[in-house]
Amino acid sequence: MSPSAELVRTGLRGPLADMGVDLEDVEVVKAGRRHVVRVVVDRDGGVDLDLVASVSQRVSELLDAPPLSDQLPGPFVLEVTSPGVDRPLTEPRHWRRARGRLVQATMADGRIVAGRVIDVPTDTLAIVSTDSGDVTVTIADVEQALVQVEFNRADAPVDADATEDADAPEDEE
Repeated sequence: MSPSAELVRTGLRGPLADMGVDLEDVEVVKAGRRHVVRVVVDRDGGVDLDLVASVSQRVSELLDAPPLSDQLPGPFVLEVTSPGVDRPLTEPRHWRRARGRLVQATMADGRIVAGRVIDVPTDTLAIVSTDSGDVTVTIADVEQALVQVEFNRADAPVDADATEDADAPEDEE
């Protein structure tokens, strides 16, 4: 991480925490005469567009005033987003937010644990339901873990209105 990104991260962390948002990442890159500042935020329950707008406003205010404005002289482009599905599960909060999701974890001993996160009872443990039973994963022993993309999730809620419309006979004229 660049020194300016680390200083921006430090300056944003507290104010965003006050908004109930976790600062996941900050990237500052030079693009011509401008800087591009990418801020990735998350929270329990997810991030919606209203929250992104509020965070964008707050971050913009902070970046426009000292001491952060000293780190980004001149114009900048601000991008605020939430983490994508390809974000690794590196913190206990990531595992908590993945509850109910399919994950694959590579353990320090080389084992692969693949299944659905069913519980995160502490900041150190996650319980994953696998084909061979429930496995308790010690989060500190995970080398890499990713949420798996599911297009046809078996236990996904069904939209009753969509089902009724699909089953309704077409009007014939």
